[in-house]
Amino acid sequence: MLTEAEIEQFVTDGFVAIRGAVPKQVSAACVDVVWAELDQLGVGREDPATWTRPLVWIPCPEGGPFVEAGTAPELWAAYDQLIGPGRWPPRQGVGGHIPVRFPAEVDPGYAGWHFDSGTPRGDKLLSSVHSPTRALLSLFLFTDVGHDDSPTLLLRGSHMDVAAVLGGAGDEGLEWSSLESLLPAAAFEREVVPATGAAGDVYLCHPFLVHRASWPHRGRSPRIIAQPSVWLKEPYALIDREAALPVEQAILRGLGSPLSTRTAE
Repeated sequence: MLTEAEIEQFVTDGFVAIRGAVPKQVSAACVDVVWAELDQLGVGREDPATWTRPLVWIPCPEGGPFVEAGTAPELWAAYDQLIGPGRWPPRQGVGGHIPVRFPAEVDPGYAGWHFDSGTPRGDKLLSSVHSPTRALLSLFLFTDVGHDDSPTLLLRGSHMDVAAVLGGAGDEGLEWSSLESLLPAAAFEREVVPATGAAGDVYLCHPFLVHRASWPHRGRSPRIIAQPSVWLKEPYALIDREAALPVEQAILRGLGSPLSTRTAE
């Protein structure tokens, strides 16, 4: 269970780390499965000569240890605390994709600032203040991730900036091509926090939190994480501050007032 201080940290900073959420033996078993998948691609665990690309994406495997990782009791309890019981669909696994990062100096791509709360509508990808489908972004650390291991970078408090901008776009939301065109310059002056930790740690991030990959990777071994979304059954209404749970509370803080009050004004 998250403490009151951890919940407040999530609301204010846009993320919280649950240390040891996944048992180390489960994380290690997940890594074994990932290496089996990489072996099918000609990338050998014991053969660094095959580590020729800085980044290899694979779909997160299903079943086996990934079920144990994705259904860890401490994680599901935290989802209930942050999103609300019954408001997210349980999943028997982790989901998403795994970007395996190999030691390299070159830019692997996919390293720009972004947030993961877009919803397809026709041929557009729109972002709405109601976050219609996404409740959280989770970062599962299956290997140890230090400062030299190209950790994901989190822009502390940036979810408030995103909420403030999206709040003026109405219920439909807006389409954007780059964060630089969407957010004020001051948003990018916020503190940058690397998502470092030990194998088994899981970062729970607000769907509006701005984040990015980092490079170079100057560690000695590949970094293996998963970065699935936790989905949302119904969009956040944003009309009742008293009933709002932490993810919605953070959006309301960014807005300054509930949408019903803003409309009345």
